[in-house]
Amino acid sequence: MKKMTGAQILWESLVREGVTTVFGYPGGAILPAYDAILEYPQIHHVLVRHEQGAAHMADGYARASGKVGVAVATSGPGATNLVTGIATAMMDSIPTVFITGQVGSKLLGSDAFQESDITGVTVPVTKHNVLVTDVRDLARAIKEAFYIARSGRPGPVHVDICKDVQQAKTDFEWPDNVFLPGRKAPAPVNAAKLKAIADMIAEAERPLILAGHGVIESGASAALMALAEKTGTPVALTLLGLGGFPRSHPLCLGMMGMHGEAFANKAIQEADLLLAFGMRFDDRVTGNLKTYAPKSRKVHVDIDGSEVGKNVAVDVAIINDLRVVLEALVPLVADRKHEAWDEEIAKGRSDTHSRDIQHEPHDDTRLLAPHVINDIWRATSGGAVIVSDVGQHQMFEAQYYPHEKPRTLLTSGGLGTMGFALPAAIGAKMACPDKEVWVIAGDGGFQMTQAELSTLQQEKLDIKIAVINNGFLGMVRQWQEFFYDKRYAATPILSPDFTMIAAAHGIDAHRVTKREEVIPTVQKVRESGRPALIDFRVVAEEAVYPMVPAGADLHEMIRRPKRSNPSEVPA
Repeated sequence: MKKMTGAQILWESLVREGVTTVFGYPGGAILPAYDAILEYPQIHHVLVRHEQGAAHMADGYARASGKVGVAVATSGPGATNLVTGIATAMMDSIPTVFITGQVGSKLLGSDAFQESDITGVTVPVTKHNVLVTDVRDLARAIKEAFYIARSGRPGPVHVDICKDVQQAKTDFEWPDNVFLPGRKAPAPVNAAKLKAIADMIAEAERPLILAGHGVIESGASAALMALAEKTGTPVALTLLGLGGFPRSHPLCLGMMGMHGEAFANKAIQEADLLLAFGMRFDDRVTGNLKTYAPKSRKVHVDIDGSEVGKNVAVDVAIINDLRVVLEALVPLVADRKHEAWDEEIAKGRSDTHSRDIQHEPHDDTRLLAPHVINDIWRATSGGAVIVSDVGQHQMFEAQYYPHEKPRTLLTSGGLGTMGFALPAAIGAKMACPDKEVWVIAGDGGFQMTQAELSTLQQEKLDIKIAVINNGFLGMVRQWQEFFYDKRYAATPILSPDFTMIAAAHGIDAHRVTKREEVIPTVQKVRESGRPALIDFRVVAEEAVYPMVPAGADLHEMIRRPKRSNPSEVPA
């Protein structure tokens, strides 16, 4: 054993957990740790411009790589600035560890300078948190934090370290094992329940798989495809499940829910068996719970037992790792086809496609957001990692950039955090430097974290940014259009010249106003090998269709009206 300061123990522990990149911002209460990081060149520190950016970068790093993302901040405002990012990671089950400095242990509770009860603040938005007041507890606290963050249902863990703990010395001893009272290893998959599910699949004539984020987090994509293909079962995806099953696959119905495919939602309402895998039946997926999927028996497989029966009653549930369950289920099912069910879904798919804006007449001199996103998909051959912000462009991305592989769409789902995309893309690019990374953001959300352009430039990251600029807080404006008689209160937004903002950061910048300019500009920035921003000036009042109004039945969708000529496209 070797005597080390708490600050040294912190970095030594992170090295032993395989951490190579952290995102953070220094300050007084974390300064001993920042002094000690100079002794650990194997850890690359990314200096952010705002602590919220650090949280989203750690989140994006984890989503892109499957590893644990790490963010560091000081006490008081530094720590509280992390909270939105922590809550974002919590809602979407992202394995992250957040480390903050705290005032000296003898000052706790005294309202010392930059003191805040940050463990009290983060209790509702973390999987676990701990305040370290004794240097002898620090190594164990870090070991436990990483174990908890990545085990079971992943999530954020917060470790708050008093300043005097960072300065104190003790013998460093890295724990070999983690002992957490009450935490049990997953039991073997229940064979009787597996048999029951296999029997239900054999009896079903209109089965449907609902695949969520758990498919990606558990690495269950291959097993999901094997089950779907063997049983001839169509697959509908949640927003965070996109990429977990290839969009081009004949059995893929695309996204379900509030802004999902109309035929996918109709199929849910007509199905006689729903197989819910790694999803939680949230309100954006189900609509009115009283009328949700009334004709079906329901199976739910999830790692988190608290999600089972929380929103939707089910007939059979298995609480275990999804990949393990699916791999055990596939040998038990027989080959099936469902010709009548496939034909019914195909009719719905055809009607949806007839309403698709991509198939409508349009004026090439006017730019629509769906066209921009679909053109980016075409130019990148669907191979980019897309980091989407929150709003209309997020839904257009889900509809018009088909994802074939896991971890190629990173977006804030549960919390819906505007400003997520730019910092999360920095984290994603740090995790996957050889992948093409694109930001798709609105003019509103982009302004929330645009200071991270300096971080992007400082790290010399080749990230492309598409700002879908319509002069509105677009999704809120759409609700005002549909439900508030077009009373646009506080949704028109003035933005700076984004090309000048980018140029001020030393980033290549372009503006596009016509459809014919999209692909040439996208190709130009792709070939440059440099970070770039494109300001896409799209029409102001395009809406996302279909839309299930909040609380409405899932099949009560507002559909895109069929238009006969370009003059009917909204201004």
